[in-house]
Amino acid sequence: MTAVEEKPTRLISGPGMLLVWFYGVMVVGAVSRSAYQIATDFQRAPLAYSLSAVAGVVYGFITYTLVRGGETARRAARVCCAGELVGVLVVGTWTLVEPSAFPDATVWSDYGMGYIFIPVLLPLSAMYWLRKTRIQRGT
Repeated sequence: MTAVEEKPTRLISGPGMLLVWFYGVMVVGAVSRSAYQIATDFQRAPLAYSLSAVAGVVYGFITYTLVRGGETARRAARVCCAGELVGVLVVGTWTLVEPSAFPDATVWSDYGMGYIFIPVLLPLSAMYWLRKTRIQRGT
């Protein structure tokens, strides 16, 4: 018997394309912001700038997995989105409870208020989409 290669299931059809667009915008925003801040004034707020860089990397990986498609990419995206949500909630709460730890904002400060709360809404939307498309496929 020969193994039949399955073409990866597209994750970017319909609303998935909107998710890719939003994640792409967040990659550009988080990476460019953190790169500039790290290069010019890292000593002012190293934790905040480093967390923004981490957010950019997470956004980049999620964007890649959504575009790549397939079941492995879906699982990786779900794990990353869950991690992203935890990060937004932890950092968002931390910035409210101990604002002195963040002399400058991160992408996830105040639950992403500086980004119109997209950082907290995006992983929720993505996890819903990834779950919904999996259920529609019947797996």
